[in-house]
Amino acid sequence: MLTLKIKTWKLLPSTAPRFTNLNRPSSPSTPPTVTMQNPPPSKPRRKSSYGTSRKSILRKTFKQEQVTFTAPFSDEPHVAIIGGGISGLLCAIYLDKRGVRSTVFDTGIHGLGGRLGTRVIHANRKHSLIFDHAAQFFTVDDSCFAEIVNAWVDKGFVREWLGNVGELHNGGEFLPILPSTPRYIATNGMRFLADSLLSESRLVSVERPCWISKLEPFNGMWHLSENGKPCGKFDAIVIAHNGKCANRLLMTSGLPLIAKQMKRLELSSIWALLAAFEDPLPFPGNTEVPFEGAFVRGIDSVSWMANNTKKLLASKNDDPHCWTFLSTAAYGKQNKVPQENIPTATSTRVKEGMLEGVEAALGLSKGLLPKPFYTKLQLWGAALPTNTPGVPCIFDPFGRAGICGDWLLGSNIEAAALSGIALANHIADYIQSPGTDPGEFAVGLNQEFQPLEGHDIGQFPGLRSEEKMNEAQVFELAK
Repeated sequence: MLTLKIKTWKLLPSTAPRFTNLNRPSSPSTPPTVTMQNPPPSKPRRKSSYGTSRKSILRKTFKQEQVTFTAPFSDEPHVAIIGGGISGLLCAIYLDKRGVRSTVFDTGIHGLGGRLGTRVIHANRKHSLIFDHAAQFFTVDDSCFAEIVNAWVDKGFVREWLGNVGELHNGGEFLPILPSTPRYIATNGMRFLADSLLSESRLVSVERPCWISKLEPFNGMWHLSENGKPCGKFDAIVIAHNGKCANRLLMTSGLPLIAKQMKRLELSSIWALLAAFEDPLPFPGNTEVPFEGAFVRGIDSVSWMANNTKKLLASKNDDPHCWTFLSTAAYGKQNKVPQENIPTATSTRVKEGMLEGVEAALGLSKGLLPKPFYTKLQLWGAALPTNTPGVPCIFDPFGRAGICGDWLLGSNIEAAALSGIALANHIADYIQSPGTDPGEFAVGLNQEFQPLEGHDIGQFPGLRSEEKMNEAQVFELAK
């Protein structure tokens, strides 16, 4: 079994949560009970800038009582995982490896994956249009994750992205990223990885699309429901998503310490513009753009652009060119609206602003960017974390509930995977350690958050542009 080694993981929070009247049953025959208790007093929080709804959720969150399960786990423990992104999926897979059943609940209509999102458009033409519209690629820094990725490569789930990638500065100056660390993409789009991961699992089931709207502790188990429709009962729960939906789910759950940590998370907003062009995009001094992907610098509206057709399909000359343009976090915040109902005026303004940004980044005169024959605009309202507690997972052993996700360690696919694995092993250890003081399994419930550095579209350890490589070489020579 793969052993997770993470230097920053502290098994106990800096200040252990206090619980009273934890009377465990003297024998398995004792009826299971749930004890509701007041949470420890919380420190005063600064005034929120997120509006009335957030304040309301906060008030309800800190008034709720702590649920405490005192009965033994059932003979065949079953874990509910709410969220089918890479973190939730890896959590399910590693619970499976430890002999623990799980059910993954995901809201995805087209497939699992969360931010491993790929959109395929079957237009009235001989070619389909394909776009990675969230996570673009990933790098590997952790040795344990490297073993996992090598296995994915062997199975054909992912491959190294060898295309030209770099930094594009306002006006058309392109600096390639020199070979420093491998870049990986899923073979047929990022969602393909998510769809492939559960192929060898035995104890994992998936419910999709399903939007869990309520968590209720009753008779020693967690009962889940979707708008009043029962979705099963479970020994433990995992929250593998974030944002306002997760906050609403937790605000009356009986998990104030879990809810408190989730509320501390701050997230950026990113616009994704998918655009298909008949011909290659022009570039000064070249017949076409000389790269497959680029971090954009000096443009307010665009932080990343990538040619999905080149990246995923090694396109021929007659293929349409399918580009993904991602906004800056600042532009996302400036133009943020409810992502479920984007006003037409906002959509038009954002699309025009991003296409103008692409034109400027490529160094084209106004009006020279070809008009796309297909566009689709999407807002990732809870895109990427901007702060982190720096622990692989959060777990409340008394409420038998945990959180996993990239934001606990960083802002990338590696962090998400390691978080899911850490929580799976932690839950399995807890289940398989009867009689142990539950407090010993408390993780991250009082961990302080720190700002998170990285690109607007995430962290990519090991990537360095030609300019930064030259700066580093000068520094080495000067030592």
